[in-house]
Amino acid sequence: MMLCLKLTLLTLLIAAPGLHVSGETVITCDGDVQRLSCDTGVILVTTTVYGRSDSKICSNAPRNFNVTDTSCSSTVSTIADRCNGLRECEVKTNLLGSSNPCKGTYKYYTTTYDCINARDVVVCEHGYRTLDCGADTINIMNANFGRADTVTCSRGVKDDSTHKTNCYAPNTFSTVRSLCNGQHKCTVESSSSVFKDSCKETAKYLTVSYTCLKTLVTCEQNTAGLTCGNLKIKISSASFGRTDSTTCSSGRPAIQLSNTMCYASNALKIVNDRCNGQSSCQVPASNYVFSDPCGGTYKYLTIVYSCI
Repeated sequence: MMLCLKLTLLTLLIAAPGLHVSGETVITCDGDVQRLSCDTGVILVTTTVYGRSDSKICSNAPRNFNVTDTSCSSTVSTIADRCNGLRECEVKTNLLGSSNPCKGTYKYYTTTYDCINARDVVVCEHGYRTLDCGADTINIMNANFGRADTVTCSRGVKDDSTHKTNCYAPNTFSTVRSLCNGQHKCTVESSSSVFKDSCKETAKYLTVSYTCLKTLVTCEQNTAGLTCGNLKIKISSASFGRTDSTTCSSGRPAIQLSNTMCYASNALKIVNDRCNGQSSCQVPASNYVFSDPCGGTYKYLTIVYSCI
């Protein structure tokens, strides 16, 4: 019996005895199809664990398999690679080829994920699309070139060219990321000449999901103000110190600008604690908050974040 459960917002005890999950979580028995979906926003997988930690979940094991080993687990990245940035995603677990953490035990996949606000585009084969963040910079969440369903980009193509739905070109994410990350605008091409053709005779398409990152630089003794309106702040990076001689240099003597290897090791944690998940926050760019990583140097605070 296929067991695939999604729960949102509440922690619920479900009809299946002993099955207790919370948040955005899907549990799928080995060999079944794992389905993730977002009513609003796109999928961002937190973690997927393959194994067994409970003897009652997916207890209807095939013959010659046991459900007694409950200390069996391994982390799987494939579902994140295929589903991140999509609104809906179906993964056939029997095609994942996950390493076996405990032979002879009937296992299941437990995936937790969030639905976040992001931009997503679909480009049919041989097409182009421009990603544009305006004054902000592009941050690629995920990208896949191939085919994951029979419907997308199917108009005008032969029926037999949409049947293979487990088609993923390797290194698509890294290729698109190297092309677009940090840019204000970039154009992507959906083509086998750019990405490896991992399933010939199949009509393919490119999916790309991305967020637009804001960069805020605040000179020492001032306060950084982050705001996201009705959305929530997600910090990507933060640093307090000095890494060049020109930023926040106006009116400062050269001796205060010469040390460009100055970093506060606790900057990211402090900014995360103050701002992550908030709709707005303030962070003083001061030695009092971050401690002084380099005495005598005039410093600045750099925060990169998105609104999700």
